[in-house]
Amino acid sequence: MYDRFVRVVGPTEHETILDVGVTSDRSYASSNYLEAWYPLKHRLTACGLDDASFLEEQYPGVRFVPADGLALPFEDNAFDVVHSSAVIEHVGNRVNQMRFITELHRVARRIVCLTTPNRWFPIEVHTSVPLLHWLPSSVYRAILRGTKLKFFADEANLNLLSAADLRRLCREQAIDGVRVDGVRLLGWTSNLLLFVDKARSRAPCASKGGPE
Repeated sequence: MYDRFVRVVGPTEHETILDVGVTSDRSYASSNYLEAWYPLKHRLTACGLDDASFLEEQYPGVRFVPADGLALPFEDNAFDVVHSSAVIEHVGNRVNQMRFITELHRVARRIVCLTTPNRWFPIEVHTSVPLLHWLPSSVYRAILRGTKLKFFADEANLNLLSAADLRRLCREQAIDGVRVDGVRLLGWTSNLLLFVDKARSRAPCASKGGPE
């Protein structure tokens, strides 16, 4: 996903990047991958609800700002590029997810890149349970409530999306210039990447092809 971000977004050495939803979790190699792998640390601002201030020490040049992705404390068009990885599925209901995309779009001058697990991948990555999440949400959540995975039964903690859902959320906010890509694993689309190119933005929203 990092490679796809660099290839599609093509950030230049002069552009600023905001990474929304960084984590305090350091147990995974992929945690905060943008801060770890993007070479121009001084161009990166990281923000999130977690206290990830350690990023400033671990990656000199990175700036950390405590912030809620539903109400970002930045001016319109404050950053050239806005990135967020595996956050939107944790912000709550569809209204909150729409608001999250709108905030990323608002503070981006050029382009937004957002990633999320694909709802239609057969194994749900948070629970590692196969196929259960393909059931209607009410059924899926009711079953999870009776297990040790009940945390993920709450919509506020996990609300999976498909490519069609991402396009719909953009369309309902008249956000266009939209492209949805997929990263494949064993022939299935495991993760989705939403790109919103503000330079190509025009109303009404144009739905682009891609994985469902």
